[in-house]
Amino acid sequence: MAVADDRFLWLEELDSPEASRWVAERNAETLGEFGDAEFARLKDAIRETFDSKERIPYPGWRGDGFYYDFWRDADHPRGLWRRTTPEQFRRDEPEWDVLLDVDALNAAEGENWTWGSVTVLRPSYDRCLVSLSRGGADAVVVREFDLVERAFVKDGFALPEAKTDIGWIDADHVYVGTDFGPGSLTSSGYPRVVKRWRRGTPLSEAEPVFEGEPDDVLVGAGHDSSPGFERDSVLRLVDFYRREVYLRSPAGDLVRLDVPEDADCGWHREWLLIRLRSAWTAGGVSHPPGTLLVTDFDDYLSGVRRLTALFEPDDHTSLRSYVWTRNHLLLVTMTDVRTRAYVLTPGPDGWRRERLGDATGMDDLAIVETDPDRDDSYLISSEGFLQPDTLSLGGVGRPAEVLKREPAFFDTAGMSVRQFFAVSADGTRVPYFVVGGEDGQPTILNGYGGFEISMLPGYSGARGRGWLARGGTYVVANIRGGGEYGPDWHRAALRENRLRAYEDFAAVAADLATRGITTPERLGITGGSNGGLLMGVMLTRYPELFGAVVASVPLLDMRRYTKLLAGKSWAAEYGDPDDERDWAFLREYSPYQNVRPDRPYPPILFLTSTRDDRVHPGHARKMAALLREFGHEVAYYENVEGGHGGAADNEQAALIEALSLEFLWRKLRGPIKD
Repeated sequence: MAVADDRFLWLEELDSPEASRWVAERNAETLGEFGDAEFARLKDAIRETFDSKERIPYPGWRGDGFYYDFWRDADHPRGLWRRTTPEQFRRDEPEWDVLLDVDALNAAEGENWTWGSVTVLRPSYDRCLVSLSRGGADAVVVREFDLVERAFVKDGFALPEAKTDIGWIDADHVYVGTDFGPGSLTSSGYPRVVKRWRRGTPLSEAEPVFEGEPDDVLVGAGHDSSPGFERDSVLRLVDFYRREVYLRSPAGDLVRLDVPEDADCGWHREWLLIRLRSAWTAGGVSHPPGTLLVTDFDDYLSGVRRLTALFEPDDHTSLRSYVWTRNHLLLVTMTDVRTRAYVLTPGPDGWRRERLGDATGMDDLAIVETDPDRDDSYLISSEGFLQPDTLSLGGVGRPAEVLKREPAFFDTAGMSVRQFFAVSADGTRVPYFVVGGEDGQPTILNGYGGFEISMLPGYSGARGRGWLARGGTYVVANIRGGGEYGPDWHRAALRENRLRAYEDFAAVAADLATRGITTPERLGITGGSNGGLLMGVMLTRYPELFGAVVASVPLLDMRRYTKLLAGKSWAAEYGDPDDERDWAFLREYSPYQNVRPDRPYPPILFLTSTRDDRVHPGHARKMAALLREFGHEVAYYENVEGGHGGAADNEQAALIEALSLEFLWRKLRGPIKD
């Protein structure tokens, strides 16, 4: 479908009267269909899990000894930013010191702020930079906040709404990348220019630090305030996977760090870490993709290439994450999508490696927080599909103690977690998890398959109450394009190889039927963002495999995705449709261009947000309109707020979750056709 033939292009006009009227009509239809007592009970049950005061607060450590947390519940729908002491946090009901009440702020200012993020000034810990968004968008306003006075700083650092990157240098200076005016943003809508801004001066007088190219993804700068290891750096993100990293001298000179452009790198005190996405030879030694290397920072800058491999992948094992404590490095690895944690310690004879924590069965371990400026403590969590989360406090050299346990929101009696492997079209073995009770029940298959993001076991009270407790089965597919087996697993479905991810997902669907776990008529699928694109492709290429589809905040028009909001930044993942060589493979699967009026499709529900300024809601709007015109069964709901997350508070989140689960339940629970 050429742009000139796109008769639904008008739905890309975000707030036009015609588009707004169309959205309101579709929303009313969908809520009308599901607005009965059964749906209301489901939504209330899900909302109860989101609002429960028994949920675990996951704290952040800022370096001052406090436990910081952002919390939402029924009494505080937009949330509280708060903190407490370690001693209080151990209690069943800690006493929290509320720093900022977002609901009270909204009432005072007549706004609809949602919490964005916060950056605390070190080492004084008396000021911070708070980011707030309207309705959950990526674009934020930034205000300086006084942690002593519990108030925004009059005439402090403040920035209007934009996709801003800002960080402290010292009490009177920040690095800032934002919308400085025409030409200051990249074609992806992120900062192209970063400046050093001094307190009390207009933003227009801020000192330029670095300028990227218009088609870069973004640029930014940062300051490491570690005593004795202070460093300033500049990042140029050329595309989603290629970057240039520079060290910035006090005089403003830039020296590029000599690491592969597609590698991740970072530093802590005297150490430099390099995680490879591609094979690399340094110092006469070759290292495969997925390797994590460490070296002395100053030695490396001087030209010495004495690198130590702290992790090397194999056919089954990849690196999930890594994080520093004061004196140690913590690693989390995945072996066939099952996690293990380790602590690595430098010494005169090299680096020593020991197990950390104890993942059982198919539970997932994750390092929640460390405080590398202070000590070797860490927070670690463990959860599974049927196992509520446990949060523990550990320290290198001492056993971890359980601090909090998530309540069980549904009865798991008779349920199990199983792992299987499907065989894709090219012979690749693709793992997937099956959660639930007896086979043959309505089943949800979830997937993502992009950006090297892994799909791991996790507990959901909402899914448990709204699906598993009703007798449904839940499946997670670990398809290529994700990070489950490292960079090669991701690269296998990149750009012109994208169809491999879709073949993997189809193979899992077919394998579920072969094993008797479910049937096509009782198999529903769901995914969001890149996973929403996956849903669109499954609908148009493999409709016979599924009984219903839910696509959330999806990409669907791959002809125009680079023209919409942040879409240009993903060209390294998908390809550039303006390049005819790339469009040749993109148009093979672009869902919007592959809808056919005479092909039967399963019913589909689209969920999106007007305030999503990452993936334009026009994708879902146009796809829904086209399918409706051809007479296919389509439901549509667009939340006004929510941003790319789809919801700005727990009430909205419960509505979205209930719509998804109830749609699938009603479409899949009926009698199976002969």
